[in-house]
Amino acid sequence: MKTQNFKFIALALLFVLASCGEKAKKIEEKEMVATEMKKEPVYDTNKPETVLAAIEYAHGGWGNLWSKNDVQYTYNYHSTNDNKYDISTERYIFDSEASYGHYTKHEINVMPEVEGEVTQCFDGKETIVMVNGTKNSDQQANVVGDFLRKANYFWFVMPYKLNDKGTITTYLGKEELNGKTYDKLNVTYDPAITGKEQNDIYILYVNPETKLIDRFYFSLPFMSVEEPVIIADYEYKDVDGQMIATKRSYYLPSENGYSENPNLVQTLTDIKFNNGFTVADLMAVTE
Repeated sequence: MKTQNFKFIALALLFVLASCGEKAKKIEEKEMVATEMKKEPVYDTNKPETVLAAIEYAHGGWGNLWSKNDVQYTYNYHSTNDNKYDISTERYIFDSEASYGHYTKHEINVMPEVEGEVTQCFDGKETIVMVNGTKNSDQQANVVGDFLRKANYFWFVMPYKLNDKGTITTYLGKEELNGKTYDKLNVTYDPAITGKEQNDIYILYVNPETKLIDRFYFSLPFMSVEEPVIIADYEYKDVDGQMIATKRSYYLPSENGYSENPNLVQTLTDIKFNNGFTVADLMAVTE
Protein backbone atom coordinates (compact mmCIF):
# COMPACT_ATOMS: atom_id res chain seq x y z
CA MET A 1 0.00 0.00 0.00
CA LYS A 2 1.48 3.35 -0.98
CA THR A 3 1.14 6.52 1.04
CA GLN A 4 -0.34 8.40 -1.94
CA ASN A 5 -3.48 6.32 -1.41
CA PHE A 6 -3.92 8.00 1.95
CA LYS A 7 -6.98 10.09 1.14
CA PHE A 8 -8.82 7.03 -0.11
CA ILE A 9 -7.78 5.08 2.98
CA ALA A 10 -9.05 7.84 5.26
CA LEU A 11 -12.57 7.28 4.03
CA ALA A 12 -12.05 3.53 3.75
CA LEU A 13 -11.16 3.31 7.43
CA LEU A 14 -14.72 4.32 8.11
CA PHE A 15 -16.12 1.85 5.62
CA VAL A 16 -14.37 -1.26 6.85
CA LEU A 17 -15.91 -1.10 10.29
CA ALA A 18 -19.30 -0.21 8.95
CA SER A 19 -19.31 -3.25 6.70
CA CYS A 20 -18.31 -6.11 8.98
CA GLY A 21 -20.61 -8.67 10.48
CA GLU A 22 -24.34 -8.25 10.55
CA LYS A 23 -26.08 -4.98 10.06
CA ALA A 24 -26.97 -3.22 13.31
CA LYS A 25 -28.41 -5.20 16.22
CA LYS A 26 -32.13 -4.58 16.07
CA ILE A 27 -33.33 -5.91 19.41
CA GLU A 28 -36.27 -4.76 21.48
CA GLU A 29 -35.24 -2.88 24.61
CA LYS A 30 -37.10 -5.27 26.92
CA GLU A 31 -35.27 -8.25 25.45
CA MET A 32 -31.92 -6.51 25.77
CA VAL A 33 -32.44 -5.67 29.42
CA ALA A 34 -33.68 -9.18 30.15
CA THR A 35 -30.66 -10.82 28.55
CA GLU A 36 -28.05 -8.40 29.89
CA MET A 37 -25.24 -10.27 31.63
CA LYS A 38 -25.48 -9.78 35.40
CA LYS A 39 -22.21 -11.52 36.19
CA GLU A 40 -18.87 -11.15 34.52
CA PRO A 41 -18.58 -13.88 31.88
CA VAL A 42 -15.83 -16.47 32.03
CA TYR A 43 -12.73 -15.37 30.10
CA ASP A 44 -11.35 -18.55 28.55
CA THR A 45 -8.96 -18.34 25.62
CA ASN A 46 -9.71 -22.01 24.90
CA LYS A 47 -13.19 -20.76 24.00
CA PRO A 48 -12.42 -17.49 22.15
CA GLU A 49 -16.10 -16.59 21.89
CA THR A 50 -16.02 -16.06 25.66
CA VAL A 51 -13.30 -13.44 25.19
CA LEU A 52 -15.63 -11.44 22.91
CA ALA A 53 -18.38 -11.74 25.53
CA ALA A 54 -15.94 -10.50 28.17
CA ILE A 55 -15.05 -7.53 25.96
CA GLU A 56 -18.73 -6.58 25.73
CA TYR A 57 -19.12 -6.87 29.49
CA ALA A 58 -15.98 -4.82 30.18
CA HIS A 59 -17.31 -1.99 28.04
CA GLY A 60 -20.42 -1.72 30.18
CA GLY A 61 -22.82 -3.97 28.29
CA TRP A 62 -25.02 -3.42 25.25
CA GLY A 63 -28.17 -3.26 27.38
CA ASN A 64 -26.61 -0.57 29.56
CA LEU A 65 -25.76 1.49 26.49
CA TRP A 66 -29.25 0.95 25.06
CA SER A 67 -30.82 2.15 28.29
CA LYS A 68 -29.02 5.48 27.88
CA ASN A 69 -31.21 6.13 24.81
CA ASP A 70 -28.92 8.52 22.95
CA VAL A 71 -25.53 10.23 22.91
CA GLN A 72 -23.92 13.49 21.82
CA TYR A 73 -20.21 14.20 21.50
CA THR A 74 -17.66 16.31 19.62
CA TYR A 75 -15.77 14.28 17.01
CA ASN A 76 -12.33 15.47 15.87
CA TYR A 77 -10.97 13.55 12.87
CA HIS A 78 -7.38 14.61 12.15
CA SER A 79 -5.23 13.69 9.17
CA THR A 80 -1.70 14.23 10.47
CA ASN A 81 -0.08 13.85 7.05
CA ASP A 82 -1.52 17.14 5.79
CA ASN A 83 -2.84 18.55 9.10
CA LYS A 84 -6.45 18.61 7.94
CA TYR A 85 -9.57 18.08 10.04
CA ASP A 86 -13.20 17.04 10.00
CA ILE A 87 -14.84 18.32 13.20
CA SER A 88 -18.47 17.54 13.96
CA THR A 89 -21.09 17.41 16.68
CA GLU A 90 -22.38 13.83 16.59
CA ARG A 91 -25.76 12.63 17.87
CA TYR A 92 -27.13 9.06 17.79
CA ILE A 93 -30.36 7.45 19.00
CA PHE A 94 -29.67 3.81 19.84
CA ASP A 95 -33.06 2.15 19.22
CA SER A 96 -33.55 3.62 15.73
CA GLU A 97 -29.86 4.15 14.88
CA ALA A 98 -30.79 7.65 13.78
CA SER A 99 -27.60 9.67 13.34
CA TYR A 100 -26.80 13.38 13.09
CA GLY A 101 -23.52 15.11 12.29
CA HIS A 102 -23.01 18.88 12.16
CA TYR A 103 -19.62 19.77 10.66
CA THR A 104 -18.04 23.10 11.48
CA LYS A 105 -14.84 22.02 9.74
CA HIS A 106 -14.76 19.56 6.84
CA GLU A 107 -11.42 19.27 5.07
CA ILE A 108 -11.10 15.50 4.55
CA ASN A 109 -14.17 13.34 3.90
CA VAL A 110 -17.06 15.81 3.99
CA MET A 111 -17.37 18.14 0.98
CA PRO A 112 -13.87 19.66 1.42
CA GLU A 113 -14.37 21.92 -1.60
CA VAL A 114 -17.43 23.61 -0.08
CA GLU A 115 -17.31 26.55 2.34
CA GLY A 116 -19.60 26.90 5.35
CA GLU A 117 -21.25 24.29 7.56
CA VAL A 118 -22.51 20.85 6.57
CA THR A 119 -25.16 18.84 8.43
CA GLN A 120 -25.95 15.18 7.76
CA CYS A 121 -29.21 13.74 9.14
CA PHE A 122 -30.18 10.04 9.04
CA ASP A 123 -33.62 9.05 10.38
CA GLY A 124 -32.93 5.31 10.26
CA LYS A 125 -34.02 5.00 6.64
CA GLU A 126 -32.94 8.07 4.67
CA THR A 127 -30.08 10.58 4.88
CA ILE A 128 -30.46 14.27 4.06
CA VAL A 129 -27.43 16.54 3.71
CA MET A 130 -27.73 20.27 4.37
CA VAL A 131 -25.14 22.87 3.31
CA ASN A 132 -25.43 26.25 5.05
CA GLY A 133 -29.09 25.51 5.79
CA THR A 134 -30.00 24.46 2.24
CA LYS A 135 -30.74 20.89 1.18
CA ASN A 136 -27.87 19.52 -0.88
CA SER A 137 -28.53 18.22 -4.38
CA ASP A 138 -25.10 16.76 -5.14
CA GLN A 139 -25.60 12.99 -5.36
CA GLN A 140 -22.04 12.05 -4.44
CA ALA A 141 -22.11 14.20 -1.30
CA ASN A 142 -25.42 12.60 -0.33
CA VAL A 143 -23.96 9.11 -0.79
CA VAL A 144 -20.95 10.00 1.36
CA GLY A 145 -23.25 11.57 3.96
CA ASP A 146 -25.36 8.41 4.18
CA PHE A 147 -22.22 6.31 4.46
CA LEU A 148 -20.71 8.45 7.23
CA ARG A 149 -23.90 8.55 9.28
CA LYS A 150 -23.97 4.75 9.47
CA ALA A 151 -20.18 4.36 9.80
CA ASN A 152 -19.74 6.89 12.60
CA TYR A 153 -22.52 5.20 14.57
CA PHE A 154 -20.81 1.87 14.04
CA TRP A 155 -17.50 3.19 15.38
CA PHE A 156 -19.25 4.14 18.59
CA VAL A 157 -20.84 0.71 19.16
CA MET A 158 -17.95 -1.33 17.72
CA PRO A 159 -17.17 -3.37 20.90
CA TYR A 160 -20.66 -4.86 20.71
CA LYS A 161 -20.57 -5.45 16.95
CA LEU A 162 -17.48 -7.68 16.91
CA ASN A 163 -19.57 -10.52 18.33
CA ASP A 164 -22.34 -10.31 15.72
CA LYS A 165 -23.97 -13.35 14.19
CA GLY A 166 -21.60 -15.17 11.86
CA THR A 167 -18.45 -14.28 13.77
CA ILE A 168 -15.56 -16.74 13.40
CA THR A 169 -13.03 -16.34 16.21
CA THR A 170 -9.65 -18.04 16.64
CA TYR A 171 -7.18 -17.67 19.50
CA LEU A 172 -3.67 -16.85 18.25
CA GLY A 173 -1.74 -17.01 21.51
CA LYS A 174 -0.02 -14.30 23.54
CA GLU A 175 2.23 -11.43 22.49
CA GLU A 176 4.06 -8.76 24.45
CA LEU A 177 3.51 -5.18 23.41
CA ASN A 178 4.74 -2.06 25.21
CA GLY A 179 5.55 -4.07 28.33
CA LYS A 180 2.17 -5.82 28.49
CA THR A 181 1.21 -9.35 27.52
CA TYR A 182 -1.88 -9.52 25.33
CA ASP A 183 -4.17 -12.30 24.16
CA LYS A 184 -4.48 -12.22 20.37
CA LEU A 185 -7.69 -13.13 18.56
CA ASN A 186 -8.38 -13.49 14.87
CA VAL A 187 -11.92 -12.35 14.09
CA THR A 188 -13.65 -12.66 10.72
CA TYR A 189 -17.15 -13.45 9.47
CA ASP A 190 -18.94 -16.33 7.77
CA PRO A 191 -19.69 -15.36 4.14
CA ALA A 192 -22.83 -17.50 4.27
CA ILE A 193 -24.13 -15.12 6.95
CA THR A 194 -22.76 -11.80 5.69
CA GLY A 195 -23.41 -12.49 2.02
CA LYS A 196 -19.94 -11.18 1.11
CA GLU A 197 -17.19 -13.16 -0.59
CA GLN A 198 -14.48 -11.16 1.17
CA ASN A 199 -15.02 -10.37 4.82
CA ASP A 200 -13.05 -8.10 7.10
CA ILE A 201 -10.32 -9.63 9.26
CA TYR A 202 -9.26 -8.34 12.66
CA ILE A 203 -6.32 -9.27 14.84
CA LEU A 204 -7.33 -8.10 18.32
CA TYR A 205 -4.87 -7.45 21.15
CA VAL A 206 -6.96 -7.98 24.27
CA ASN A 207 -5.65 -6.89 27.66
CA PRO A 208 -6.49 -9.91 29.88
CA GLU A 209 -6.68 -7.64 32.94
CA THR A 210 -9.04 -4.95 31.61
CA LYS A 211 -10.68 -7.09 28.87
CA LEU A 212 -10.33 -4.10 26.54
CA ILE A 213 -8.84 -4.05 23.03
CA ASP A 214 -5.80 -1.79 23.21
CA ARG A 215 -4.73 -2.48 19.62
CA PHE A 216 -6.06 -4.22 16.56
CA TYR A 217 -4.95 -4.84 13.00
CA PHE A 218 -7.52 -5.00 10.24
CA SER A 219 -7.87 -5.64 6.52
CA LEU A 220 -9.56 -3.54 3.85
CA PRO A 221 -10.86 -5.99 1.21
CA PHE A 222 -12.63 -3.47 -1.00
CA MET A 223 -9.35 -1.53 -1.30
CA SER A 224 -7.52 -4.79 -2.16
CA VAL A 225 -5.88 -4.90 1.28
CA GLU A 226 -6.71 -8.51 1.96
CA GLU A 227 -4.52 -8.98 5.03
CA PRO A 228 -4.96 -7.23 8.42
CA VAL A 229 -2.09 -4.73 8.16
CA ILE A 230 -3.66 -1.40 9.25
CA ILE A 231 -3.03 -0.69 12.94
CA ALA A 232 -5.50 0.93 15.32
CA ASP A 233 -4.50 1.89 18.88
CA TYR A 234 -7.32 2.74 21.30
CA GLU A 235 -7.35 4.71 24.55
CA TYR A 236 -10.43 4.61 26.79
CA LYS A 237 -12.34 6.67 29.31
CA ASP A 238 -15.20 5.62 31.56
CA VAL A 239 -18.21 7.75 30.65
CA ASP A 240 -21.27 6.99 32.77
CA GLY A 241 -20.41 3.29 33.00
CA GLN A 242 -19.39 2.84 29.37
CA MET A 243 -15.73 2.44 28.39
CA ILE A 244 -15.50 4.70 25.34
CA ALA A 245 -12.53 4.80 22.96
CA THR A 246 -12.00 8.54 23.22
CA LYS A 247 -8.71 8.47 21.29
CA ARG A 248 -8.13 6.28 18.23
CA SER A 249 -4.79 6.36 16.44
CA TYR A 250 -4.30 4.71 13.05
CA TYR A 251 -1.05 3.68 11.37
CA LEU A 252 -0.99 2.93 7.64
CA PRO A 253 1.65 0.63 6.17
CA SER A 254 3.97 1.75 3.40
CA GLU A 255 6.98 0.34 1.57
CA ASN A 256 9.06 1.69 4.48
CA GLY A 257 6.93 0.08 7.17
CA TYR A 258 4.96 2.07 9.75
CA SER A 259 5.72 5.63 10.82
CA GLU A 260 6.36 6.40 14.48
CA ASN A 261 3.45 8.85 14.53
CA PRO A 262 -0.13 7.94 13.56
CA ASN A 263 -1.48 8.91 10.15
CA LEU A 264 -4.96 9.51 11.54
CA VAL A 265 -6.10 10.49 15.03
CA GLN A 266 -9.74 10.56 16.09
CA THR A 267 -10.81 12.03 19.42
CA LEU A 268 -14.20 12.09 21.14
CA THR A 269 -14.89 14.79 23.75
CA ASP A 270 -17.87 16.22 25.66
CA ILE A 271 -19.69 12.86 25.59
CA LYS A 272 -23.21 13.08 27.04
CA PHE A 273 -25.87 10.37 27.23
CA ASN A 274 -29.64 10.61 27.78
CA ASN A 275 -30.13 13.94 26.04
CA GLY A 276 -33.77 13.20 25.25
CA PHE A 277 -33.32 13.37 21.49
CA THR A 278 -36.08 12.21 19.17
CA VAL A 279 -35.74 11.39 15.49
CA ALA A 280 -37.71 14.57 14.80
CA ASP A 281 -35.10 16.55 16.74
CA LEU A 282 -32.29 15.15 14.62
CA MET A 283 -34.14 15.85 11.39
CA ALA A 284 -35.46 19.29 12.37
CA VAL A 285 -32.82 21.19 10.40
CA THR A 286 -34.06 19.58 7.17
CA GLU A 287 -37.54 21.06 7.45
